[in-house]
Amino acid sequence: MNSTVSTAASACVSLADKLRFLSDPASYPQRPQKVRVVETHMSFVFIADERTYKLKKPVRFSYLDFSTLKLREAMCREELRLNRRLAPHVYLDLRALTATEAGALAFGEGGVIVDWLVEMRTLPAQQMLDVMLTEGRVFAHEIDLLAQRLAEFYRKADRSTIAAADYAHRFFREQQKNREILTAREFNLDHGRSTLVLDRLDARLAADRALLEKRVRAARIVDGHGDLRPEHINFADGIAIFDCLEFNAELRQVDPFDEIAFLGMECAHLGAPEMGSKLAEEVARRLNLPVPERLMPLYAAWRAALRARLAVAHLLDPAPRTPEKWEPLAGRYLALAEAALA
Repeated sequence: MNSTVSTAASACVSLADKLRFLSDPASYPQRPQKVRVVETHMSFVFIADERTYKLKKPVRFSYLDFSTLKLREAMCREELRLNRRLAPHVYLDLRALTATEAGALAFGEGGVIVDWLVEMRTLPAQQMLDVMLTEGRVFAHEIDLLAQRLAEFYRKADRSTIAAADYAHRFFREQQKNREILTAREFNLDHGRSTLVLDRLDARLAADRALLEKRVRAARIVDGHGDLRPEHINFADGIAIFDCLEFNAELRQVDPFDEIAFLGMECAHLGAPEMGSKLAEEVARRLNLPVPERLMPLYAAWRAALRARLAVAHLLDPAPRTPEKWEPLAGRYLALAEAALA
């Protein structure tokens, strides 16, 4: 279908119109009993029984641009392509959201395209890794299954062409952004602790810069997942690893053990501090590679500081969602960074 949009049709369809249509069970061909709407920083997700649909917000940030229909379509297609690497049975298709000249919306049934949706199979919440961890339902079987899937993925993943100096510089660049935001006096954080953690992380980055560059020269950097967190892993019918970072290819150029350290840090945040080291050992064994022991704490601390920064950055939005959540969350991530560097 041609994605050229009639100016008249698109002008009379607002984001509120799209949200109203997609929140109504009667709008869907399969007629779900109800539609649950989840808002994220960049998208709206509509869970309609067995199917889930993601609508990207028309937003522009320094690290992504979803501000036009053409850009949203391109990112939806990229999301579908990239996520089929680790969850082919979850990512089903793209669906066009169309409108008549009068503004009546439909799922690709004539009219002009006013937006795009990623259509996915709904995954059971009880089988999400974050839920299983908090309920104490993760055992050796799940770790083995996850390690096997990740090892297969990293073995086949495209090798990165990033330069060694550029790879190392990214850590320092993002760390500078961490400092700029986390030390802003208006945030309700322990600024003495924040500064101490950031200083220690600066020192560790400087000390280990050569090791970071060595990982590139050893061809260890791949086009990875980019956002490997427990809430993006599901154990229903085997395993699905989904919601990868599609909008910034540079940030997907990662050391697999950086991603594993990130996942381990997030598991520690959920009360499972031993998960990361077990998973790293199992992935390394399957890849027939050593775990980069010196870099694992650095990777974990850097990821924790980044997550702390992203948490409080929500409060820089004009109308932040759940504003009471972000400063305590940032404090917990800073504590994890401090522990990793200890």
